[in-house]
Amino acid sequence: MKRLLSCTGVLMVVVFLAVSMSTAGTVLAADAKIGVINMKKVLANSTAGKNAQKVLEKKMNELRAKFKKDEDALLALQKEIEKKSSAWSDQVKQQKAIEFQKKRRDLGAKQEDANLELKQLREKHLTPILKKLEKVVKAEAKKGGYTIVLPNTAVLYRDKSADMTAVITNALNKAMKK
Repeated sequence: MKRLLSCTGVLMVVVFLAVSMSTAGTVLAADAKIGVINMKKVLANSTAGKNAQKVLEKKMNELRAKFKKDEDALLALQKEIEKKSSAWSDQVKQQKAIEFQKKRRDLGAKQEDANLELKQLREKHLTPILKKLEKVVKAEAKKGGYTIVLPNTAVLYRDKSADMTAVITNALNKAMKK
């Protein structure tokens, strides 16, 4: 019986705290001004973001052109194996299979190296933009009286008035000119 009373007492305290915290959260939320930013749009529409994207696309196209010859050679070898393997001896089949696997492995290694190079290039060009963007968001949030600024990917619903994307994009453009 004592155990039941103590469990009931603990339960009442937990319920009281939960109700108190939820009403306090409602009062605090009423004072909060929340802004939302579409980070992809900011980076895609800002001058610095467009410039970084051009550099990345140029490098990506260079790498694609570089791999085109290797990919074509690999496909030609694959077609040759498919067409002529029935006429080849087991030794020739094995040599061609080894050659194909080696070329495929080499191409895979080159592609991994290229992906690493692109990642490093992306970081080199986007890191300064993102650092500046963080400062811009803080400044614009303070200027606009925002309590919280969230990325749009973290928000299920928002009123259009909470969208700060255009304001942040313009502010980032101005900040990057300095």
